[in-house]
Amino acid sequence: MANTGLFGQRQSVVQVEEGTVLAPKFDEHGLIPVVTTDCTSGELLMHGYMNEEALARTIDTGQAHYYSRSRQCLWHKGATSGLVQTVREILIDDDQDCVWIKVDVSGGASCHVGYRSCFYRKIAAGRSGEAPKLEFVETEKVFDPEEVYGDAPNPTRL
Repeated sequence: MANTGLFGQRQSVVQVEEGTVLAPKFDEHGLIPVVTTDCTSGELLMHGYMNEEALARTIDTGQAHYYSRSRQCLWHKGATSGLVQTVREILIDDDQDCVWIKVDVSGGASCHVGYRSCFYRKIAAGRSGEAPKLEFVETEKVFDPEEVYGDAPNPTRL
């Protein structure tokens, strides 16, 4: 992981919670969780992770970059699909261990499966003793993943 030198050292609780120095807390794998929402509607589009380089590139370029845990590499959202997430605002939580980005999405979708949001199913309440079922809350795909990605490997890992 590249050390960008962009972020401050975490020196005190007061500095982290009340200060103006960006000092994100990356986990033991060098990652910080990020939630991504549509800047206009507030709709939750996806959850992912950033390493130091992804966060630095996101800040520098104004386009969302993530760290793909399944592919073990930096990932510029939309580089392959064209569904680029243009960042409108970046927020960090009180103890600087979670990032929230608000984006505009070119192409209208953020999910590699073809739906607008990665959260296209809900967990339906089941009867006692029954396994919960998933119900689709989005039924129309914005794009056909086979047309967009061709024979590129699916990032979902079992």
